[in-house]
Amino acid sequence: MIDYDPFSDEVLRDPFPIYRRLREESPVHYIERWDSWALFRFEDIWRASSDAEHLTATRGTSSPFLLTKAIAAYPNLTHMDPPTHTVLRRLVAPYFMPQRVQSLKEEIRTFVTECIDSFIDRGEGDVVDDLAQIVAVRMGCLAVGFPEEDAGYIVDLVRRFMSRQEGVEGMSEVGIKAFAEMRSYLAGLCDPHRALAGGPENVIEVFVRAAAEGLISEQELGDHLALMLIGSTETFPKAFANAVLFLAQHPDQRAELVADPTKIPRALRECLRYGMPTQFLMRSVTQPFKIRGQALSPGQSVMFMYASANRDEREFEDPEQFDIHRVSPRILTFGHGIHRCLGANFAELEGALLLEELLRRIPEYEVELSDSRRHVTEFIQGFERLPIRFVRGAR
Repeated sequence: MIDYDPFSDEVLRDPFPIYRRLREESPVHYIERWDSWALFRFEDIWRASSDAEHLTATRGTSSPFLLTKAIAAYPNLTHMDPPTHTVLRRLVAPYFMPQRVQSLKEEIRTFVTECIDSFIDRGEGDVVDDLAQIVAVRMGCLAVGFPEEDAGYIVDLVRRFMSRQEGVEGMSEVGIKAFAEMRSYLAGLCDPHRALAGGPENVIEVFVRAAAEGLISEQELGDHLALMLIGSTETFPKAFANAVLFLAQHPDQRAELVADPTKIPRALRECLRYGMPTQFLMRSVTQPFKIRGQALSPGQSVMFMYASANRDEREFEDPEQFDIHRVSPRILTFGHGIHRCLGANFAELEGALLLEELLRRIPEYEVELSDSRRHVTEFIQGFERLPIRFVRGAR
C-alpha cells in the first residue's frame, strides 16, 4: 500500500511520480491520518465535482480544513452549496463572462506592454515579479474593483497569507495574521461603496449590496472579497511562469508559436494542463456512497487531486509529454461544475496576451533556473521567481 501524505518531503519535492503510482494502484486512496479520501483519476474527479447529493463544500475546500476538520468554513462562494451559492454566483457572474473579459482586452494588453517595457532594455527580467504578478494584480483590481494604487500592498498581503513555515503543516502564524489583516483591509474598502445610488458597478459593490439586502452577513462580505483578492493574484503568475519554462525547454514548439501566434491559445491550454499550481481542493461527504467500490462515509473529506488528474493516461494520450498541438476537450485546471473558477476567462485571456507579447518582443530567451525560487506547499506549487535573460534591447 502506498503511504501518501501531501505534506511529505517526497510529495513536496516532486509529486508526479507518486501521483502516477496512485492512479494505477490506489485511485481512490484512503488517508487514515485524517480519515479522508483522495481521488487521483480524471473521470472520478470530474463526476464528483458535480455531485451535490453526496458532497458539500461548506466544511472547507483547502488544506487548513483537512488539518483542522473545521465544522464550517469561512463562508464564501467556494464554501457554499446551492441554493445560496446559485443565487450569489448569478449576481457576480456577469463581471466574469467572456463578453466583459473581451471588452478589456486592449487594456490588459497595455498592462503587459508597460511591464515588458520596464525591463526589456536590461536584457533580463523576472517573469513573475516584473511581469505576470503585476498584470495579475492590476487585472484583479480592474475585474473586481480593488484600488489599483493598493496593488503592491495586495501582492505583499497575499504572499504573507500563503507563506508556510518549515516544520509547520498548513498555515503559518504569519499567514494567519495576514488573513486577519486582509479582512480588516477589505472591511475598510467596502465603506465608500455602501451609499449606492444605482446598480452595482463592480464586484465589490455586488457583495456590498448583497450584505445590505441580507443575502450575506457583514463577516461573509469580507470573506467573499478575500476569495476574490487571493484568487485574482496568487495562482496565475505561477501558471504563467510554468508556461515560460515549458516553452524554454521545448524551443522548437516556442519557435512555432513565434511564427504563428494564432496557436498560442491552444498552447496555453496545454501549459495549464501540464503544470497547474493548485494540487487539490476538497469536499466533505454528507451521504454514504461508493467510488470504485470504496465506501465513503459522512464526515470524511475527499481531496480532488487536480494536478494528478490532468496527467491521467485514461484522459490524455502520452500525458507526461508537453505538446502544444494537443487537443484537450476537458481539463481540470479551473475545476468543474458549479464551483468552476469564476476567473477562468480572465486567466485564459491574460495568459494568451502575455505569451503573445512576450514571444513577439522576446522570441528567444533563456531561463535562469539556478536563480529561480519556488513556492512549494501541499496546496500550491510554482515559481515565486523565474528570471529570464535575452538579447538586450529586443523589439
